[in-house]
Amino acid sequence: MKRFLPYLKYLRGRRLALVIALLCGAISGIVYGYGLPKVMNEVFPKIFTNASGGEDALPFGKPKSGGLLPSLSSSASASAALTPAEQAANTESIKARRTLPRRQIAFYALLIPMIFLIRAVCGFLNNYLMSHCGIGVLEALRIELYRKLQYLPLSYFGRNRTGDLLSRLTVDTQVVQQVITSSASDLVIQPLTLAGAIWFLTKTALENHGVGLFLASLAAVPACIFPVRFIGKKLLRRAGENQQLLGDISDLASQNMAAAREVRAFGLEEKEVGVFQQTIRKLFRVQLKVVKYSQALSPSIEFIASLGVAFSLYYAYYSGITLAVFVSILGALFVCYEPMKKLGNLHSQFTRGAASLNRIEEILHEPITITDPAQPAVVPGRLRGEITFDRVDFAYQPGEPVLRGITATIPAGTTCALVGPSGAGKTTFANLVPRFYEATGGHVSVDGLDVRSLRLADLRRNIAVVSQDPVLFNDTIYQNLLLGRADATREEVVAAAVDAHADDFIRTLPQGYDTVVGERGSLLSGGQKQRVALARAFLRNAPILILDEATSALDSQSEQLIQEALRKLVVGKTVLIIAHRFSTIRDASMILVFNHGEIAATGTHAELYAASPLYKSLYDRQHGAA
Repeated sequence: MKRFLPYLKYLRGRRLALVIALLCGAISGIVYGYGLPKVMNEVFPKIFTNASGGEDALPFGKPKSGGLLPSLSSSASASAALTPAEQAANTESIKARRTLPRRQIAFYALLIPMIFLIRAVCGFLNNYLMSHCGIGVLEALRIELYRKLQYLPLSYFGRNRTGDLLSRLTVDTQVVQQVITSSASDLVIQPLTLAGAIWFLTKTALENHGVGLFLASLAAVPACIFPVRFIGKKLLRRAGENQQLLGDISDLASQNMAAAREVRAFGLEEKEVGVFQQTIRKLFRVQLKVVKYSQALSPSIEFIASLGVAFSLYYAYYSGITLAVFVSILGALFVCYEPMKKLGNLHSQFTRGAASLNRIEEILHEPITITDPAQPAVVPGRLRGEITFDRVDFAYQPGEPVLRGITATIPAGTTCALVGPSGAGKTTFANLVPRFYEATGGHVSVDGLDVRSLRLADLRRNIAVVSQDPVLFNDTIYQNLLLGRADATREEVVAAAVDAHADDFIRTLPQGYDTVVGERGSLLSGGQKQRVALARAFLRNAPILILDEATSALDSQSEQLIQEALRKLVVGKTVLIIAHRFSTIRDASMILVFNHGEIAATGTHAELYAASPLYKSLYDRQHGAA
């Protein structure tokens, strides 16, 4: 339970509802735990007692000195010996001795429904208000988890699967919410119900036959702890496996849907179904084990509770207690062991919730390594765009360096191409400028300011990125363009689209700029998506522009339009072009040649072609293939 206490902070703003819910739960528990046995003990004797104060001649009779069972057998024998006429006369005699007024009898009879009515109303209010609080917890927890995901470095997403993170955001938070809701309710109702029943048993035992009856009645209560602890340990491990497999299934489905075209192109339909089916079967086996341990708890507690009733009956036989007292004790025991069963189930819920909480806390406790400095440097409005790398090292995994001792200066207004074999470190080099990743050694500076001394918002406001596969959100084209600069006017948005040669095709769409582009821009062609991304860069008008081979996957017509837009876009900016095709670097005034995480050569195309064997081989290989 202690692990869930910090998350009760999400109940802020709902404290009144929580207090009312807990108060209703307390009333429900006390009324049911103490009130019902009390009515059975006080009211039944008044109803079934004759005018002279003796008990009616019911078959079970009043115990004689020989104990309860002899009285039961002798009374039963006496009743069996009576003829039907004598039995009818006996019944009439009993009716005649019952002289209580009908109004009083009706009052006594309505006490039990009144108890259940109070319990029902208070229970409903408790459950409704606790659900209100629980949904509030779920809302706040999901928002905090989602917010944390927005600020975690990109390296975190490289180490974790998207589907599994989605499962934690949806499924695991739901489990934690259910635990908090049910626990906050049952941890009030059930203990108070148990306390009320024990209170009644204590009073009854002391008033009748002392501590012995009390101890005999509750002898099995401590024994209920053993199955709770044993099953809880088993359940924790299985619950963790269950949540992990749910994350695996979410990840499989997410990957499959993102690669729907590839699955059909390579005929992978049955293979994908087979992998998914295998994972589902693992989940099936684990879920059965979770059900086995969860459902074994309640019968175990019921059996131990029945032993308590047996001990009470055995003690009652030799104590000679009255039937009315024993019936009230039996009712109290029933009320007493029901909360024990529910508290045992609550322990199972806590166990399953702990498994989900472990997965959530892995995200919540993950350190945010890329943050604003405590004392940020002052940015004088718009940066000029000079980029400097000073002995920069970087590694995605410890001991596996990607960049080694990189030193380079790119003057403001320079178009710099980054070339080299695949995996040489070109994209990593560019990603260190906006601090998508943090250099593990050395310094990256813009205009002489270490990027770690700048606020992230100030740094990234001065950088525009156009990737090879631009991402558009499932919103209108207009809203996707506004991502470049949120405060832009509509005229500025349209002007940026015109500069990117996007306005013409946008106006042919059914709703023009208000056309929804679909998930990841699926309703647009590759060239159209790329032009929308360029329009965002025009709108941002940042002094630093990073182009990750923005034309490599386009047809010749789209490439021509985008190349024309790029020539206008790069004017007056510091441009980093991650070049996979050498035809895109013809306008570059500076080229950095990467090889095995180091800068192997620097210069213009002519200089490198003459002096760098690596550059010459890369260039000739690509142009020879062309």
